[in-house]
Amino acid sequence: MGRSGQHAVTAALTAAAVAGAVLVASTAFATPPLTSGFGAPSLGATATLGTSATSGAAWGSSATEAAGSRTAMLAVLAMAAAGAALIVQNKGGGHGELGYHLALKLAKDKGLKVTMINDSAAKKTKPPFDSYADLEAAGVEVKWAALAEEGALASAMEGVGPCDYVFDNQNVCTKDVQKAVAAWSPKAYAYVSSGGMYKPVKAGPLLETGDVKEDNEQLSLEKSAADAGLAWSAFRPQYIYGPKTNKPEYLDWFLDRITRGAPILVPGDGSGFTTLTNAEDAASMLASVVGKEAEAKGQVFNCASDVLVSHIEVVDLCAKAAGKDAAEVRKTVVYYDPAALKGKELPKGGKFPFRETSFGVSADKAKSVLGWTPTHKLEEDMVWYVAEYKRLGKDQGDI
Repeated sequence: MGRSGQHAVTAALTAAAVAGAVLVASTAFATPPLTSGFGAPSLGATATLGTSATSGAAWGSSATEAAGSRTAMLAVLAMAAAGAALIVQNKGGGHGELGYHLALKLAKDKGLKVTMINDSAAKKTKPPFDSYADLEAAGVEVKWAALAEEGALASAMEGVGPCDYVFDNQNVCTKDVQKAVAAWSPKAYAYVSSGGMYKPVKAGPLLETGDVKEDNEQLSLEKSAADAGLAWSAFRPQYIYGPKTNKPEYLDWFLDRITRGAPILVPGDGSGFTTLTNAEDAASMLASVVGKEAEAKGQVFNCASDVLVSHIEVVDLCAKAAGKDAAEVRKTVVYYDPAALKGKELPKGGKFPFRETSFGVSADKAKSVLGWTPTHKLEEDMVWYVAEYKRLGKDQGDI
């Protein structure tokens, strides 16, 4: 049980001792919605279990009332025991939707009391931020802070913590977050880093032990987490797609051309590979540190699908999902030499959306160490992705 859970349980039991057989749950347990994550009704501002000691009935005047009271009490204690989590979320971009999915998984699947501090520079009318009502309905407290401004983080953290788990999905004030939460000694501090730090290899997927760019900012922040004395782990995502995607360019780039019959520029011979990962899978990997704190401590994990896909395979998948004949679409593919275009000005949005070489990571370490397993497949996800793409009218007009 974490410190936050211990404090909550102690408070509940102290109240019980004072009131005899009456257990009063404080407002600390009022954050979940109508139903708690444990199948019992939430308690509201206060809940009285049983009747007073003078009634002669220790847990209520009837067996039914007593059973319901005990169920409610167990729900309170279970939530307190599960602990609390803090997510610090960026304003958007390639990792923009991770906080949304992570918050739901921590609250619903892990039973944690979740607080999210989101950079207020986010465009709140865009996904995933326009769906944050889903988080509040799940009992997640969302705070907004201008993370780039001095003192904003500290103000937002007033009344937060201590938390057992901290998930840091931003690079604006990462060291400030690490310093602030170090006093809590959380069970786990998970930093969302970047798979972009790796140096390409000629063959095979990129491993956590591979060569990296030593001047990479995210690498330095991984190291600062260790220097802060945190029980840290780092997750290095690659290319992420929806739902609630904040950066749809990866797959939209192909669909924009396929739906209009426009040429599709593909580097080399199309055999270069990468990974495309559903945001829910990426979030579930982050959430898997809960219960695997010892295994995750001091470790780096590639955060991606366990399937490598070639550039030309992405063309084929997008074509089929768009209702086109893949063989016919391949006739519109123009293979090019990346070196020939180096330094040349390209139209906005015209640049190939992935690295022009093979640049795909292996997720085997997360599967073996954390027991994580992805649940989504790109081919199946393309069905709803294309439907949403067309619903938004992205297949109309100029590219």
